[in-house]
Amino acid sequence: MKMRLLILAGAGFVISVTSSPLRANAIVNGSFETPLTITGGFTNFLSGSTGITGWTVVGPEASIVSKNYVAGCCHFPAEDGNQWLDLTGDLSNVSEGVQQTVATTPAMQYTLSYWVGNVKDPSGGFGTTSSVKVMVNGVLIDTVTNSANTTTLSWQNFTDVFTASGTTTTIAFLNNDPRSDNSNGLDNVSLDATGTTAVPEPGTLQLFGVSLAGLGFLLYRRKSVQ
Repeated sequence: MKMRLLILAGAGFVISVTSSPLRANAIVNGSFETPLTITGGFTNFLSGSTGITGWTVVGPEASIVSKNYVAGCCHFPAEDGNQWLDLTGDLSNVSEGVQQTVATTPAMQYTLSYWVGNVKDPSGGFGTTSSVKVMVNGVLIDTVTNSANTTTLSWQNFTDVFTASGTTTTIAFLNNDPRSDNSNGLDNVSLDATGTTAVPEPGTLQLFGVSLAGLGFLLYRRKSVQ
């Protein structure tokens, strides 16, 4: 009985070491905390800029906005941290935003989580909804809309699940608001694997073999002395 328990324990140990642990959030600067913008203000980043840590601007521009920013009737707090990203940039309001390429494991399933911010401006300058197109490797996987009716930027969480096709994956968020809407918030972006890989490394296979050999030798000795 004791020997059976030893074998089961050894098998459990091997299973545990052959499963690769989940990676932490693969997105860099998902809350747009760097670079710092002026308190109560915003900073514009033009097309192709890599000035937003971890991200590349797609389209005319995007803007990092302080959580203390106020314009007319409206307040613009961040969902996470001290800053957030405005996908509409500064009055450009076309198909624009940011993208980031991250390391992924082929055939692994990932969950992409992000927050979209909307403010409803009675004067109409900031529009009535915030709509965002989500792209993976240049392919549209979702279009989401926050329709919160408030003069304080209100955040809504969205998630998408996809399977990685290669060792790198490019994630993009693009403004889908009309030209008349000058606010479309993005904040707190994360990308996490939703499963584990069970492919043992060569060193683990050797450990497995040594473990089985040791257990077999102990079992042989026990039988020989009976």
